[in-house]
Amino acid sequence: MTIELGTNIRALRLRDGRTQEEVASSLGVSPQAVSRWEKSICYPDMELIPSIANYFGVSIDELFGYDNERKNRIDELADRINRMNRENNGEDVNMDECVSLAREALIEFPGNERLTLALASVLYNAGYVRRGEYHITDEYGFDRYDTDLHKTYPEWHEAILLYEKLLPGISDGEERQNAVRQLIQLYANTGDYDRADSIARTAPPLEGCREWLAASAHDGRERAEALGKLLIRMIAASADQLIQLLISFRQDMAPGRTADAVRQALALYDALFPDGRLGGCHEGAARLYLFLSEFQWRTGDKDGAFRSLDSALENARAFDAWCSLPEASYSQPLLRCVTVTHCPPPGPDDRLAPDLPKVWPWWQVPDYDDVAAEMRADPRWSDWVRRCKEV
Repeated sequence: MTIELGTNIRALRLRDGRTQEEVASSLGVSPQAVSRWEKSICYPDMELIPSIANYFGVSIDELFGYDNERKNRIDELADRINRMNRENNGEDVNMDECVSLAREALIEFPGNERLTLALASVLYNAGYVRRGEYHITDEYGFDRYDTDLHKTYPEWHEAILLYEKLLPGISDGEERQNAVRQLIQLYANTGDYDRADSIARTAPPLEGCREWLAASAHDGRERAEALGKLLIRMIAASADQLIQLLISFRQDMAPGRTADAVRQALALYDALFPDGRLGGCHEGAARLYLFLSEFQWRTGDKDGAFRSLDSALENARAFDAWCSLPEASYSQPLLRCVTVTHCPPPGPDDRLAPDLPKVWPWWQVPDYDDVAAEMRADPRWSDWVRRCKEV
């Protein structure tokens, strides 16, 4: 991203017939600092931007060379930052560049809520990508976060401060919901469970969620559609939470029992979609099969592990095909009123299937390195990876 701030400061100084020394004296900085700004060697501190704009009698937008394009520019930057952030899905693709872009955007638009939220979300993700999430087992055999380690992550400390500053002023909506989810997770990761719980208790109960209330707000076909969407959401969430509960008891679970529990989660999808056409839930099924394969391998069922990898690929391809449709519907009679609009449809880089080898086994607790090394040494792994990447 190119910022023309230095060029504009020089133009405004020359417009007013002022020297670098005069500008520096008024702003409380050195003439060398003003010189470096004008040469774009560095940028002024964010705290100085309003003072510089006021000194030259212009708005911050004008200082950066914008007239009525502020909102468009902010939206453009936020969308780009968020898009780049999503690319760092479990591995560092462009994390440094993404963090730098978010910080530079806030130099252009100091204090902007949307850009600050974007930076906080980037830092949240950066902690996972750069350093990882670690777990320990407590004296009772329950899984816990390694909070002592997590407390050393500077990215998570900064993200917490940003969210704490912004949250009181964010209006209800998707951005607030995302901020609440991430702040609660950050508190839990770093051991601040009381704050995490205090925020969680301000949220409505399950019966007060958007999908549940939508079902109560209609009748006729609209109610059938809302109930169908609610049921799909609840089945997917229940399968996911079953795995989270399984992880909590990981020390008490032998690999065979874990594999059986994962099959129980998959059975939830079978109950709702007996014809095997899961629509958007194919993504959840794909990740369950990835996880299942690890524990099948641990029990010695190596053939079963690769059958699960094939099932994960089958579901991933079905999910990619579903998402490629501008409008999709379900074949299950109870869900016939549910339609999903993909606007715009995801691009080729957003497909799930090619990412399966990268995200295997999806939930990475307990440690999976030993199984990873053994499975990747099997010739069937290379063949599976090749098929994942096929269009």
